Amino acid sequence: MNYQQTLDWMFQRLPNYQLKGTKAYSNKLAPIIEFCNYLNQPQEQFKSIHVAGTNGKGSSSHMLASVLQEAGYRVGLYTSPHLNDFRERIKISGQLISQTEVVEFIKLHQPYIEGHQLSFFELTVAMAFDHFAKQAVDIAIIEVGLGGRLDSTNIITPEVSLITNIGFDHKEVLGSTLPQIGVEKAGIIKKNTPVVISEYQEDTWEVFQKRAKELKAPLYLAEKTTYKSDLIGSYQQKNINGVVEVIKRLEGFKIPENAVVVGLKKVVEHTGLLGRWQLLQEAPSIILDTAHNAEGLAYTMKQLQETPKHHLRIVFGMVQDKELDKVVELLPKEAIYYLCAPMNHRAMPVERLEDIFNQKGLVNSSHTSVQQALDRAKNEASKEDVIYVGGSTFVVAEVV
Repeated sequence: MNYQQTLDWMFQRLPNYQLKGTKAYSNKLAPIIEFCNYLNQPQEQFKSIHVAGTNGKGSSSHMLASVLQEAGYRVGLYTSPHLNDFRERIKISGQLISQTEVVEFIKLHQPYIEGHQLSFFELTVAMAFDHFAKQAVDIAIIEVGLGGRLDSTNIITPEVSLITNIGFDHKEVLGSTLPQIGVEKAGIIKKNTPVVISEYQEDTWEVFQKRAKELKAPLYLAEKTTYKSDLIGSYQQKNINGVVEVIKRLEGFKIPENAVVVGLKKVVEHTGLLGRWQLLQEAPSIILDTAHNAEGLAYTMKQLQETPKHHLRIVFGMVQDKELDKVVELLPKEAIYYLCAPMNHRAMPVERLEDIFNQKGLVNSSHTSVQQALDRAKNEASKEDVIYVGGSTFVVAEVV
């Protein structure tokens, strides 16, 4: 199989959360443990930092990678989901895993994969671990996919754990209250291993304290800092605070102050991160952001309100497992909305969006594709307008 044929086989054969939602969620660690046993325990062959949270874990992971790269280390980075290219999930010092390496991994291990019930995510996690071990990274930043306690990444023994903002997302899997969700996130806390909480939240702080005490894990609440990042958006400051605290608690690595300052300001350059308050063009400004739940969108909507503009135009789509009513309450009433559905089986039908937007009295039009919605927004915009594209990672992916 060539690269495209290999990807087609992976997506068609294996349960994939990105396409199927919770039906593809494994909810158990046995398959990834068995697969990594078969691969000779690659996750034990490199040092790591583990990052969980509802919002901010992707940005924080990329910031950590950038700082460590700036300090001269060879840094693995595993994140999900990808926007355009599957290989975005697995990088070393900003370089994507090669197409050849993806093909060879599947070719070599296809008999095992076909003989066991692996999910798409389990496969990609194991591929990342194997790649980082073979390439002898100095350290790898590993982002949790969903939850923490039963996430496939949770078989590593990190140097430090980081938990970012906790919000209501994937309630059907993680629980319906913040303390319940916090328990799942706290599942990444390891015995005698420092854990950093990037943001104090009353509903989850006691959960983290209890778990850390049980495991004798030093617990740190990130202090406020004045560091800045090239990841634009006021909401990134809490992520920056958490990242800086992790760097302070990371032992055995020499990270000078200048590496922190420069690394935070070169996240996009060092890691290739896309879709976090990304300015696609100016006059009119087109801003992309992958925030896709109520907590995340609350931050970005506040940022939008503070952004100078004449008219605000929002290209908007969602997937079906999100709380539409709660999200719509956060959206600016004065904006003009261009509703669409991303090309994904989980996409929320435009008709459902249209119904609730009409009920709320929001000015809107419906479109058959993300691109059609963006084209109309651009055609109707003046140079002083702002066009925001978001509501779902998949909407942003089609524009990127």
